[in-house]
Amino acid sequence: MFRCCSFSWFRAPVLLLAFLNPLARAADASQGVIVVGFVGGFVHHDDRHHSEVQFAAHLAKDYPSDVAVRIYANHSGRRARAEILRLLDTDGNGALSAPEKREARIVLFGHSWGASEAIATARALERDGVPVLLTIQVDSVSKPGRDDSRIPANVAEAINFYQLNGILHGRRRIVAADPKRTAILGNVRVDYVRNRVDCDGYPWYARWFMKPHIEIESDPKIWNQIESLIRSKIPPTTVS
Repeated sequence: MFRCCSFSWFRAPVLLLAFLNPLARAADASQGVIVVGFVGGFVHHDDRHHSEVQFAAHLAKDYPSDVAVRIYANHSGRRARAEILRLLDTDGNGALSAPEKREARIVLFGHSWGASEAIATARALERDGVPVLLTIQVDSVSKPGRDDSRIPANVAEAINFYQLNGILHGRRRIVAADPKRTAILGNVRVDYVRNRVDCDGYPWYARWFMKPHIEIESDPKIWNQIESLIRSKIPPTTVS
């Protein structure tokens, strides 16, 4: 299982290559699963100190050919959507057919503003007529003019992890725009007052001003749950 706090596993050469060129480790999906993550704040998409980036490389390593894994900054939603549509366009004609849309298997996840961007991307895909298997929000912080609480009806399942300590904390509750089409798996509260998480890889100002917000981002228990959820969406025949 994934362990995000030790930062030890990415020292392996193959994973270092994944960080240097994250898209090189991710195969084109062509009827496989597309997993897209968004980092929070002003974090770069390839900043390996952040668990979203580590997790993306970890997943790409485990599924090098049948799962397309992408990681983006939270201001790159349009790029993420364009890449998803490109991956779904298996015949390469520049337009998605009804079968290509129907066969889409997409998972979106993110932390903080990245979680908000994951929902915005799901909403953009709804306008495209593309379904999403699962959205995962970790301490979701809404971007100006965005609603990260209402999960669009093209999403089959959604889950929200949040904490309420410190200056910056996540959304408490997400709801389905259409409960008949979207199952909310949970609004899961985590408390770090007593259960501290190692955040030594983060800048001092982050640890000082928003420690609980980065503790939930660094919590291996959270990421192990996320990993289990995502693996449950990957067909057994693709497991390496």
